[in-house]
Amino acid sequence: QVQLVESGGGLAQPGGSLRLSCLASGFTLDYYGVGWFRQAPGKEREGVSCISSTDGSIVYADSVKGRFTVSRDNAEKTVYLQMNSLKPEDTAVYYCAIDKYRYCSGTWKHWGQGTQVTVSS
Repeated sequence: QVQLVESGGGLAQPGGSLRLSCLASGFTLDYYGVGWFRQAPGKEREGVSCISSTDGSIVYADSVKGRFTVSRDNAEKTVYLQMNSLKPEDTAVYYCAIDKYRYCSGTWKHWGQGTQVTVSS
Protein backbone atom coordinates (compact mmCIF):
# COMPACT_ATOMS: atom_id res chain seq x y z
CA GLN A 1 0.00 0.00 0.00
CA VAL A 2 1.44 3.32 -1.08
CA GLN A 3 1.70 5.73 1.82
CA LEU A 4 3.32 9.09 2.51
CA VAL A 5 3.47 10.32 6.08
CA GLU A 6 4.58 13.83 6.97
CA SER A 7 5.93 14.73 10.39
CA GLY A 8 7.89 17.46 12.11
CA GLY A 9 5.32 20.20 12.08
CA GLY A 10 4.50 22.27 15.11
CA LEU A 11 4.76 25.73 16.56
CA ALA A 12 7.80 27.88 15.84
CA GLN A 13 8.64 31.49 16.58
CA PRO A 14 9.36 33.92 13.79
CA GLY A 15 12.97 33.45 12.77
CA GLY A 16 12.94 29.90 14.04
CA SER A 17 13.38 26.59 12.25
CA LEU A 18 11.57 23.34 11.71
CA ARG A 19 12.44 20.25 9.74
CA LEU A 20 9.65 18.34 8.08
CA SER A 21 9.96 14.71 7.04
CA CYS A 22 8.04 12.77 4.44
CA LEU A 23 8.34 9.03 4.96
CA ALA A 24 7.38 6.82 2.04
CA SER A 25 6.24 3.22 2.20
CA GLY A 26 4.81 0.70 -0.23
CA PHE A 27 6.93 1.83 -3.18
CA THR A 28 10.50 2.66 -4.18
CA LEU A 29 11.08 6.31 -3.50
CA ASP A 30 14.13 6.37 -5.80
CA TYR A 31 11.90 6.25 -8.87
CA TYR A 32 9.94 9.44 -8.28
CA GLY A 33 10.20 13.17 -7.98
CA VAL A 34 8.87 14.47 -4.67
CA GLY A 35 7.18 17.77 -4.03
CA TRP A 36 6.32 19.80 -0.97
CA PHE A 37 3.19 21.92 -0.89
CA ARG A 38 1.39 24.04 1.62
CA GLN A 39 -2.09 25.36 2.13
CA ALA A 40 -2.93 28.21 4.47
CA PRO A 41 -6.47 28.80 5.73
CA GLY A 42 -8.60 30.40 3.05
CA LYS A 43 -5.89 30.11 0.43
CA GLU A 44 -5.17 27.79 -2.43
CA ARG A 45 -2.54 25.13 -2.13
CA GLU A 46 0.83 26.29 -3.39
CA GLY A 47 3.95 24.47 -4.42
CA VAL A 48 6.92 24.99 -2.12
CA SER A 49 9.64 22.82 -3.59
CA CYS A 50 10.33 19.76 -5.69
CA ILE A 51 13.31 17.43 -5.91
CA SER A 52 13.83 15.06 -8.78
CA SER A 53 15.23 11.55 -8.54
CA THR A 54 17.13 11.78 -11.83
CA ASP A 55 19.82 14.35 -11.17
CA GLY A 56 18.67 15.67 -7.81
CA SER A 57 17.64 18.95 -9.36
CA ILE A 58 15.55 21.15 -7.10
CA VAL A 59 13.11 23.98 -7.58
CA TYR A 60 11.79 26.35 -4.95
CA ALA A 61 8.96 28.82 -4.80
CA ASP A 62 10.24 32.38 -4.72
CA SER A 63 8.63 32.86 -1.33
CA VAL A 64 10.93 30.28 0.30
CA LYS A 65 14.16 30.59 -1.68
CA GLY A 66 17.14 31.03 0.55
CA ARG A 67 15.20 29.91 3.61
CA PHE A 68 14.00 26.37 2.85
CA THR A 69 16.11 23.42 1.78
CA VAL A 70 14.77 20.15 0.43
CA SER A 71 16.77 16.93 0.47
CA ARG A 72 16.13 13.25 0.06
CA ASP A 73 17.53 10.04 1.51
CA ASN A 74 16.33 7.26 -0.73
CA ALA A 75 17.81 4.59 1.51
CA GLU A 76 15.70 5.91 4.38
CA LYS A 77 12.75 6.48 2.04
CA THR A 78 12.49 9.99 3.37
CA VAL A 79 12.40 13.47 1.92
CA TYR A 80 13.12 16.41 4.19
CA LEU A 81 12.18 20.06 4.15
CA GLN A 82 14.43 22.17 6.33
CA MET A 83 12.71 25.46 7.04
CA ASN A 84 14.77 28.31 8.46
CA SER A 85 14.03 31.97 9.13
CA LEU A 86 10.37 31.14 9.44
CA LYS A 87 7.80 33.87 8.98
CA PRO A 88 4.19 34.06 10.13
CA GLU A 89 3.15 33.78 6.48
CA ASP A 90 4.71 30.31 6.39
CA THR A 91 1.87 29.11 8.61
CA ALA A 92 0.03 26.38 6.72
CA VAL A 93 -0.56 22.67 6.45
CA TYR A 94 2.39 21.18 4.61
CA TYR A 95 2.00 18.20 2.32
CA CYS A 96 4.38 16.01 0.38
CA ALA A 97 3.48 14.27 -2.84
CA ILE A 98 5.17 11.98 -5.32
CA ASP A 99 5.28 12.72 -9.01
CA LYS A 100 4.29 10.26 -11.69
CA TYR A 101 7.82 10.51 -13.07
CA ARG A 102 11.39 10.60 -11.82
CA TYR A 103 11.54 14.32 -12.46
CA CYS A 104 9.25 17.12 -11.30
CA SER A 105 6.61 17.04 -14.02
CA GLY A 106 3.79 18.36 -11.89
CA THR A 107 1.74 15.18 -12.31
CA TRP A 108 1.14 14.13 -8.72
CA LYS A 109 0.25 10.53 -7.96
CA HIS A 110 -0.03 10.29 -4.21
CA TRP A 111 -0.31 12.71 -1.32
CA GLY A 112 0.40 12.60 2.37
CA GLN A 113 -2.08 13.67 5.01
CA GLY A 114 -0.24 16.87 5.89
CA THR A 115 1.40 18.34 8.95
CA GLN A 116 0.53 21.68 10.52
CA VAL A 117 3.17 24.39 10.78
CA THR A 118 2.35 27.46 12.82
CA VAL A 119 4.73 30.39 13.06
CA SER A 120 3.79 32.77 15.82
CA SER A 121 5.29 34.63 18.74
